Amino acid sequence: MTDPVDSPSPAAPDSSGVAVLDRAFALLAAFGPGDDRLTLTELSRRTGLYKSTVLRLLGALEHGGFIRRLVDGQYAVGPQPLRLAAIYQRSFHVGHVIEPLLKGLSQATGETASFYVRHGESRIAVFRTEPARSVRAAVAIGQAYPVAQGASGKVLQAFAPATGERVRAGARLWQVSYGERDPDTASVAAPVFSVTGELQGAIALSGPRQRLSPPQAMLAACRDVLRACAEATRSLGGDAGPYEADIEALDPGLFADVPA
Repeated sequence: MTDPVDSPSPAAPDSSGVAVLDRAFALLAAFGPGDDRLTLTELSRRTGLYKSTVLRLLGALEHGGFIRRLVDGQYAVGPQPLRLAAIYQRSFHVGHVIEPLLKGLSQATGETASFYVRHGESRIAVFRTEPARSVRAAVAIGQAYPVAQGASGKVLQAFAPATGERVRAGARLWQVSYGERDPDTASVAAPVFSVTGELQGAIALSGPRQRLSPPQAMLAACRDVLRACAEATRSLGGDAGPYEADIEALDPGLFADVPA
């Protein structure tokens, strides 16, 4: 007898149209940032697939190195996603510029510095440096966050290719967020541009809301982020002039925490 889930059906709006691939991707996506391992039962529950279907797909994914079957019978992510993630990072051709700046930004401020790019309606951190302090904002590399939330999301939306002319019109470069994605986290972000003026991504500084919410603290963080973005843009051949103008215009009155 054929599993009902294996029967042909019209493609859903968010489907690729290739059912077996959609199911395999669903299994990989079932692993969250805190999931070191999952049982067959849990994978079936999270994906809505029959265990027999999950088992067949896991076998194929294990053969390809995307899934590992552990000695206790549970399943974990395999090494292939890590290899592909490294290729994905290199594909942006900005890591040699961005990573040292993130390290310096994090060391200077004691907060988490990240570089985000947009993917559809999500924003993804492709580079990140976290401070040594125990209380800090956690940002997961490769994790998809809503593009409509957070300072970096606002920047990626504001300077998307369709709206890039706002840079020339003198719109401010920076954005802030107080508890939009996580009620205990605040952030500030600004864009990085290439020599052609194309948006490359957004550098964000994130930290506990209690530390960053005072206007003077957020002003200082914003200044540091703008300077890092100016340096990144300059290194990529772009125009750093707009950043200097924004830094000059900063004032504590521009930063006021608001209830989430």
